[in-house]
Amino acid sequence: MNMANDTRREFIKKTGVAAGAALLATTPARVLGANDRVRIGMIGVGGRGQDLLKQVLAVPSAQLVAIADIYSRRRDEAQKLAPGIRTFDDHRKLLETELDGVIVASPLHLHAKHFLDTVAAGKDLYCEKTMTWSIAEADECLAAAKKSDRVIQIGLQHESSGALADTRQWIKEGRLGKITHVESWMSRNTPHGEGQWVRPVPPDCDAAHTNWAAFLNGRPDRPFDGYKYMNWRLFWEFSGGNITENMVHQIAWIMSALDLPLPTAAYMSGGVFSEKNGREVPDTIAVTLDFPQDLVVTWQSTFSNSRYGLGERLLGSDGTVEHVAGATDMVTGRSQEETRYWPERINNKKDSALTSSTPDQNHMANWIECIRSRKTPNASVDIGYRSAVAGHMANLAYRTKQRVTLEKAREMKA
Repeated sequence: MNMANDTRREFIKKTGVAAGAALLATTPARVLGANDRVRIGMIGVGGRGQDLLKQVLAVPSAQLVAIADIYSRRRDEAQKLAPGIRTFDDHRKLLETELDGVIVASPLHLHAKHFLDTVAAGKDLYCEKTMTWSIAEADECLAAAKKSDRVIQIGLQHESSGALADTRQWIKEGRLGKITHVESWMSRNTPHGEGQWVRPVPPDCDAAHTNWAAFLNGRPDRPFDGYKYMNWRLFWEFSGGNITENMVHQIAWIMSALDLPLPTAAYMSGGVFSEKNGREVPDTIAVTLDFPQDLVVTWQSTFSNSRYGLGERLLGSDGTVEHVAGATDMVTGRSQEETRYWPERINNKKDSALTSSTPDQNHMANWIECIRSRKTPNASVDIGYRSAVAGHMANLAYRTKQRVTLEKAREMKA
């Protein structure tokens, strides 16, 4: 069992357009009564999508109405999880139905298309992380969101954590002093001979049961490839690798805690070191992000060792905040998860050590409630944008083997 991965899941747990759609975009959203359930649709119900589907079903004030997926197996699986829902093989048909909100859980390279189509259709949106596949797409999605009045939540579940709320408060109170360095990391252990994220290809994963052209989303046409369809996370054409799968959660948490703007520059080293199985995205990573006002943020990751789980350390002149999730005791097999503050005694003799005690919020329930209240959700489109750009800058630095500034990144192709 992968303790770091399991602990992360526990932490997170606590814690679409045709002409008809354009017409819908001009239709005012219905006013929800206190007893009305929020009508939800989903685009993409693969592994992550089915996790989110279960989360929606667990929110009493929400009603899952319909799903759309380009693979027939996924539609069948969703119907078994939620009998009676409508299913579509085209997300545009789903967006023509009466829905209040739509969850986008399609592969990363499809996020922007589904994001823009959903907003254009006048639906509120929950978009799984990372918000987009590229910086240019992030710019386009942010602009569309700002022009709309839609409630948009990004699937950055750590934004709903009590640890983030307490860390913000400790910083606001001045307990950390000047913060010049943030360390962060995420580690997993993968069985010998088994690459992280590699999934078997079901016998019905073929051109007859999937819409391959929709999956390619404008990329060069080619014969159906079931391995790439199932394992899109391994390839740059469809994925951002571990940066957009995992680092994005932590960099968003750090950027929110410190209210950081976009990075000024990024560096990234690493490679495919653990399992040389044809994947393009690296499994061993060291990232450095420069920020204005004398701050550097580092993030390290490996798929070869899970001893230290995941975490962040905010290092200030007057104090330290450390969040740790998944450091495994080698004797008991138990994992530690906590967020603590310690004063730096040379500069801070008045403060005492503190432990975060604020409970996490339910990230999905927060979005549903904001659809009712029209308030801004915990993981707004703004933090979705900033964390996406930071991640894409890191990947561009890795792929071009150079330091990449924000200005240079905007000029580069993904």
